[in-house]
Amino acid sequence: MTNIKSADVDKSTTKTTKEKDNKPLVSIVTVVYNGEKHLEETILSVINQTYDHIEYIIIDGGSTDATLEIIKKYEDAIDYWVSEKDAGIYDAMNKGIKRASGEWINFMNAGDGFYSIDVLQKIFLKNDFLGIEVIYGNHNVVYPTKTRVVKAGNIEDIYKGSQFCHQSSFVSSKTHKINRFNLANKIGADFEFFYNLYNKGLPFKYVDIIVSNYCAGGLSDIKRVDSIVGCWNVVEKNTKVNLYYIWMISKEMLKSWIKRVLLK
Repeated sequence: MTNIKSADVDKSTTKTTKEKDNKPLVSIVTVVYNGEKHLEETILSVINQTYDHIEYIIIDGGSTDATLEIIKKYEDAIDYWVSEKDAGIYDAMNKGIKRASGEWINFMNAGDGFYSIDVLQKIFLKNDFLGIEVIYGNHNVVYPTKTRVVKAGNIEDIYKGSQFCHQSSFVSSKTHKINRFNLANKIGADFEFFYNLYNKGLPFKYVDIIVSNYCAGGLSDIKRVDSIVGCWNVVEKNTKVNLYYIWMISKEMLKSWIKRVLLK
C-alpha cells in the first residue's frame, strides 16, 4: 500500500497561532492498526476537547480495513497522519514522539479516549507544572458490561508495576524525545520508560482527575503473567522485590487454574 501523508501539507498557520499563546501546546498521539471499530470514538474524544491548544497526530500501521476512511473523514481536525508499516506499537509510538511539536505528549491509542471533553482544560489551565516531567492522573476502566474508576497508585511503588494508566499521563516532549520506547520490550516498554525516568529522579506530579477511559482487554491484560514477568525483568532486584513478583505470578497462575477448573 502506498503511504499517505497529510503532513506534507502541514497546518503550519494553525500551529503558529497555537504557539503564540501562553497556554502549553499538548500533542495527542493516536496509534492504530485496523481499528475501524473504535477509532472514531477515540478521535472524537480528542477533537471535541474544550482546550484549544492541541496538536493531533495519528500513526497508522498500514491498516487494511476502514481505518483510513475514518481518518480522512476527520482530516481537517488532524495536524498530521501517516499510514505505513511499522515494527509494532512501540515503533509507531516512537514515530509519534519524533513528529510531536507540543510541550507535552499524551498517547490516546485507538479504543481509548478522554474521560470528558474538558479534561485537558482542567489539567492545563488550573495547574502549574514548572519543573515537572511527567503528569499522571486516574482512569476509568471500560468493560463490556460495566466501568470502574481506578485511582493512580503511589509513584514510590512503581517497582511493583505501573501505578497509573499510560493514557492518563502527559510527558514533557523534551524528555520523551531523548527517552524513546525500547523496541526490544514487546509488552512493557511503556512501564520500562516510566520506571527509568523515576529511577533517574525526574519529577512526577499527580493530578486527582479522571483523565482517560481505558478499554480493558489489551495485551497486558490478556498476557498478565508475561506482563508481570516483563516488569520484574526491568526493575532493580532485591529480596523484597523478588518475593513480591513471585507472589504476583503465583496469584495469577492460581487464578488461571481456577478458571480452567470452573469451565470444565
